Amino acid sequence: MKPAYRSFLPTFAFTALLGLFFAQVEIQIEGTAGWAVNLPTWRIEKHWLLDIFWGGRAMTGYHAWVFPFIAMFFHFPFVMMQTWSTKLECRAIANIITFWILEDFLWFILNPGYGLEHFSSRDVPWHVHWLLGLPTDYWIGSIMAIILYTVSYKNHAQQTARQTH
Repeated sequence: MKPAYRSFLPTFAFTALLGLFFAQVEIQIEGTAGWAVNLPTWRIEKHWLLDIFWGGRAMTGYHAWVFPFIAMFFHFPFVMMQTWSTKLECRAIANIITFWILEDFLWFILNPGYGLEHFSSRDVPWHVHWLLGLPTDYWIGSIMAIILYTVSYKNHAQQTARQTH
């Protein structure tokens, strides 16, 4: 197995595991009322910036705090290890995107009120835009994550060889 894959696969698997756990947390918090519909939090339902940056979804106080919290969580190793690089930043952002796509999808699959049969534009009004049976956020995010992962692992084998000598 190539060195980049040896590093990528456990990172991806752990990101997926984090997504699974957080999906379960959100299922416990939200129940079947997704996108914090029944939570005691503020909401901005319509604004032109939401269409551009938020996929047309409402901005809630819950999401205003949880999104940066997760981003900080993925950046904590930089602080703890006192290291940073452009490649590591690309990897962190790719993992954040991957985390949110997997977490969101798992929320539907594992939620007793939804399941795969209700994962559709008809049953999920907070995902406004869909393409080929998936929210467009999944497609755009996946493309962005693949690009960022590719950049972050480019020349990984050469770096690994240099570090071991």
